[in-house]
Amino acid sequence: MSVNKTPVMDLKPGMENVHVTVRVLESGETKVIRTRVGERTISEAIVGDESGRVKLTLWGKAAGTLNVGDVVDLQGCWTSAFRGNVQLNVGGRGKIEVVEDDKVPPADQIPEDTPKAPEDYRRPYRRGGYRRGSYGSGRRGW
Repeated sequence: MSVNKTPVMDLKPGMENVHVTVRVLESGETKVIRTRVGERTISEAIVGDESGRVKLTLWGKAAGTLNVGDVVDLQGCWTSAFRGNVQLNVGGRGKIEVVEDDKVPPADQIPEDTPKAPEDYRRPYRRGGYRRGSYGSGRRGW
């Protein structure tokens, strides 16, 4: 996994193996959604650091694991974009660890700024419609 931590405001769409340390500002309920590859369990949260805040989607076993106020170290994340905003994602292959980190400010001191996707950003085309290596037993599905 990556050793270098990325500040929230440096996140760009299409990044892989992202490592951040953030405070959980909001945490949503677990829900089941339908995707092209079937039903998936997710939860959503808002997390932030001294640079800004970002929406985080937790997929599969990672869903529902965050508590408001905790500082968490997230490794193995990837980024996407939706409606012009960068979003952070973590799934079963990612690592989520609650840590003691006084470098992450309290919730009321985290800026409202969120990373934006470039106006001309278009999600890269991926055969099969999902992240390679994220599903199944290693088969690519094509």
